[in-house]
Amino acid sequence: MGTTGTTSTAGTAHEGRGPVRYGPLAPDAGLPALPELVAVLADAAGRTEPEPPGGGPVLREAACGYWSRRGLPAHPQEVAAAAGAQPLLLALLAAHGGDVLMPRPHPASWAPQARLLGRPVFQVPTPAECGGVPDLYALLETVRRVRAEGGTPRLLLLSIADDPTGTVAPPELLREACEAAVGEGLHIISDETWRDTLHRPHETVPLSPAEMWPDDVTVFFDLAGAFAPAAWPAAVARFPSTPGGADRRARTVDHLTALGALVAGPVAAAGAYALDEPAAVTARAAAASALHARVAAALHHAVHTAGALARPPRAGRHLYADLGPLRRGLGARGVGDSMELEEFLGERLGTPVPGGHRFGDELGALRVRLATGPLLGSTPEERTESLTAVEPLELPHVARALGILTAALGELR
Repeated sequence: MGTTGTTSTAGTAHEGRGPVRYGPLAPDAGLPALPELVAVLADAAGRTEPEPPGGGPVLREAACGYWSRRGLPAHPQEVAAAAGAQPLLLALLAAHGGDVLMPRPHPASWAPQARLLGRPVFQVPTPAECGGVPDLYALLETVRRVRAEGGTPRLLLLSIADDPTGTVAPPELLREACEAAVGEGLHIISDETWRDTLHRPHETVPLSPAEMWPDDVTVFFDLAGAFAPAAWPAAVARFPSTPGGADRRARTVDHLTALGALVAGPVAAAGAYALDEPAAVTARAAAASALHARVAAALHHAVHTAGALARPPRAGRHLYADLGPLRRGLGARGVGDSMELEEFLGERLGTPVPGGHRFGDELGALRVRLATGPLLGSTPEERTESLTAVEPLELPHVARALGILTAALGELR
């Protein structure tokens, strides 16, 4: 159930690829940058100094406002910013001791971050309803077993809106898992990158563990989730308002300083503008989420029509498909594991299709993450048209991309 190296480390071993150098990136929006954000970045282009370690006061104040509007009040001294989610998570992990637990599957960057620090990683299965959070009983059994073997479980990573599955944890399951984790003395790090990309925002309730256990949860998110292009790296973390939280923040900032993970000045200006959530930003975020929801629903339909399986996506720009029911057809084409499936579908679709082994799943499981961004067009003009169209699925370039994927899956039946 848990191990320090169960995730396959080779995309294609004969090419010498590894998960750090060639690991899959988070699903991209596939859309041009918001013009208002570009203008803010351009106005700040003359800033030649980076932000101070942990972020400057304007960026941290904006992050506090963002969290306060979501029921998580914060003070700037309880916030830290970094040049991207991966160095921020690395610094957060380094600020805590002990073994790390995480759900399986999990974001592709999580396990490599812990491995870089030499931390044992224990993966816990997720419940049937969703990804992102561990199954309650599997979590308790994993903690018991790790301790019996001499380990020191101290941290639980989870995500309320999940990569790779595109699901949102129901409040009751999240509550059960967090209550068990806190009861076992684990500190929770909640990745909330995708909470603002809900497909049905009026029907889905994203609950943060920090609302329930404010002293035991650190929250972080990548602005590339809903607010800024991935090419402008910025992420922020909110620490508990306790002496322990202040100490962990200080250690996190120390590690960010050592890493040189300082937010670029122009990016900080754009990030603060986005986190203030003016009308242009919220309108773009809502429109992008609605677009990706439409395309994700079409992807989900194509997967099920082909006889494969996938949980209905509820957030983000992706879904997680299980092609196990198509194993016979895949086997006839020389595909027997997720590494081979990744290469097989990547060649046919002309876009990366990371296999489940990238996310901690067993190599023999025929699972892949399918992203919606590549289906929106190959040029800025096509992508903009996808964003503004009343019926984006009827656009020729979107219909063509969906048709290629549907045909690739259909030939496996």
